[in-house]
Amino acid sequence: MVNKILKTLRAGLVYCGISAVPLFASCSDDTITGDPAKDWAGTTTRFIPTDETGLSTYYTPAIGRVGDPMPFYDQKAGAFRVLYLQEYVNNAAYRYHPIWAVQTTDGCNYQSLGELLPVGTNDFQQDAALGTGCCYYNENDGLYYIYYTGHNPQAKYTEVVMRATSPDFKTWTKDPLWQLNGPDYDYSSVDFRDPQIFVADDGQYRMVIATRPVWGGDPKFAEFKSSDMKSWEHVGSFNMIWDRMLECPDIFKMGQYWYLVYSESYRTSWSRKVKYMMADSYEALKACFNDPGANWPKDGHEGVLDTRAFYAGKTASNGTDRYIWGWCPYRTGGDIDEMNVSVGGGDGNEPNWSGALVCHKVIQHSDGTLTLGAVPAMAAKYTQEQPVNVMASQGFSGGTLSGDGAYVLFNRLGTSNHITLTVKTSNPWDKFGISMVRSTDAKKYYTMVVNPEDENHRKVNFEQEGEEGQGFVDGIDGYWFERPADNTYKIDIYTDNSVMVMYINDNVCYTQRIYGIQKNCWSINNYGGTVTVSDVRVSTIR
Repeated sequence: MVNKILKTLRAGLVYCGISAVPLFASCSDDTITGDPAKDWAGTTTRFIPTDETGLSTYYTPAIGRVGDPMPFYDQKAGAFRVLYLQEYVNNAAYRYHPIWAVQTTDGCNYQSLGELLPVGTNDFQQDAALGTGCCYYNENDGLYYIYYTGHNPQAKYTEVVMRATSPDFKTWTKDPLWQLNGPDYDYSSVDFRDPQIFVADDGQYRMVIATRPVWGGDPKFAEFKSSDMKSWEHVGSFNMIWDRMLECPDIFKMGQYWYLVYSESYRTSWSRKVKYMMADSYEALKACFNDPGANWPKDGHEGVLDTRAFYAGKTASNGTDRYIWGWCPYRTGGDIDEMNVSVGGGDGNEPNWSGALVCHKVIQHSDGTLTLGAVPAMAAKYTQEQPVNVMASQGFSGGTLSGDGAYVLFNRLGTSNHITLTVKTSNPWDKFGISMVRSTDAKKYYTMVVNPEDENHRKVNFEQEGEEGQGFVDGIDGYWFERPADNTYKIDIYTDNSVMVMYINDNVCYTQRIYGIQKNCWSINNYGGTVTVSDVRVSTIR
């Protein structure tokens, strides 16, 4: 049964055992496992769910987590292959992070390819532990190359660049006789990592490596070039952003512009975001970092692409679309319920390293600036429409939320959800939010607040609301963006267990980890003034 999209919140009535409630959209029932005698559809109290093993959209291995994706498009396979560092709960002291891989054609359905490169066989090998790198197919010799970081503080050099090759992407051979050592080129032996390869305008391969001068000082990108991907010549270096270490560099040309996507160091807690620089040539791109403050992309948010819940982002293109993959961290140290299960979105503690694989589409605007949007296949995957019932409300009538504290609470979500809605504010200063893990007995819940920073700019803030809520949660907010001229916000939210991504108007991307989203209620809130809500729909994976 296909339901008409409602243009306002006015609709017929359905009965959930306790009262009549407005119906937004309905197609089939979604039940929650539990007491079969309990009327889950008619309840609004807090439920304590746990994530399923292996997420269905935001890929997580059955055992362990995803670290530092290394995507590339394999023309031979006709698919994206995303290598990543496999993180285990209990890593060995020196031997950790083997390189595993998944394959996808659309960025939201994955096939595991298992382990590609194992860690070293003993604690003293240079690649006892593996670090980030890249994969590239060389058409001239028919070989796949993985260039990666060999990390071992017990070796002569803590970090070096190493490589392995394969004729079929199945059987890989490490090359123990080849490596790039930082000190050979006056670079650090401790920070010399994250090699990334691309083809420059002259047709030569280029490799950039994140490093520092051997004598210390501000970090640099070391640059090498090659005509055959075997022998590499050092051709110099270029600056990073002042004293900030930029990790996981990714350089590509898209249309007429060159881009460098990077992650400000995981150890820099106040920054720690995926960002980009842009220029009209590769040489100009490198020069951007000589004066970063004067060369930020003219996008109003200094090239920031997502929140601190999306890290180590790198891109790949199939020739038509370009996607970016990063990991959404798991969280500990926040709220722990009576069953010792993490709930909520954290209390300001730093996110952990590694998590779930998250993919966005890279959107290039007419001026060359970039934003991130939903992968097109996402909407095609979440097609099972669900009832959208109002369970409780305050200051809500005919689709309008009026006054501070107004809200409308909706029925429980499934395990994986696609929420769509439109919010229109009555003026530039109206403030609204969307809450997860909310219930009628909740003493705290978690809200993405679309906050007016000034008359013409907004930012998504993350807040822990409720009588026991701490309010603004430090370090998990979004970035400034321009207020829509018509004050209309078209919002898409995708959730998969505890991973959530919100997109607004193809202009804002907000990734977050919130435990307990699934099988709990959610709400739309108003914080003064008047907002109108329409076109609310929820669908799950069929």
